[in-house]
Amino acid sequence: MKRVLAALAVCIFQFPLAANAADILLMSGGAPKDVLITLVPQFEKATGHRVITQHILVSALRQKILAGENADVLLMPTSVLDNLATMQKIQPEDRAAYGILKLVAIVKDGAPRPNISSVDAFRRALVDAPSVVYSTPASTPSGAHMASTVSQLGISDIVERKVTYRPALEGGVSMVAEGRAAIGIYPASEVVHVDGIASLGPLPEPLQLTLVYGGAVAATSKAPEPARELIRFLAAPQNRAVWQHEGFEIPH
Repeated sequence: MKRVLAALAVCIFQFPLAANAADILLMSGGAPKDVLITLVPQFEKATGHRVITQHILVSALRQKILAGENADVLLMPTSVLDNLATMQKIQPEDRAAYGILKLVAIVKDGAPRPNISSVDAFRRALVDAPSVVYSTPASTPSGAHMASTVSQLGISDIVERKVTYRPALEGGVSMVAEGRAAIGIYPASEVVHVDGIASLGPLPEPLQLTLVYGGAVAATSKAPEPARELIRFLAAPQNRAVWQHEGFEIPH
């Protein structure tokens, strides 16, 4: 399926080959990883540019940019990009919003599937689970949100005794697939195509986190025009199917 979507993307959205091909350093959180695996090679083929992709935990990526590290394109939650904009760390033009992510709960494939359809049911599922895994609260928006959620539900002490903090980029989802954690909570894009797990569905709406992922050109970019080409390519209407296939909802 990914090959079909990739072929469609490059066939429909062609650029003229660049007379002066550039290297583009793309620094991204982990959520769009599979989207970029599909689309970046097609952009490179269409333009002649070379994209060097780095996936970094959102909090660490923000700190790198604040410290002045060079980058060309940043893919992060738009709330983080807004914060960087106030400090003039991104260029104001040619920003894009790519897709909306929600949190889902997962279990090992074949394991019992607890009900999480209401706030009370989700609370019971976390209390009853022998082990839980989600991202480090200080590292990612989803981890911070889960820490706030268990506090809101009044079960921080219970969950703290059995939770493992492990971002998806560092193997958190694999812990569920391998049976080392009974329940995991991660953004949909980080679990949608992982073997060995089953989704329990999105968190109940009152507890849900809605992340809008977007792109911007870094203020330190050494190739701003090629960077803008990449941002526009990723946002092209013809490529929305790729984002949807990888667990994102498309903003209206």
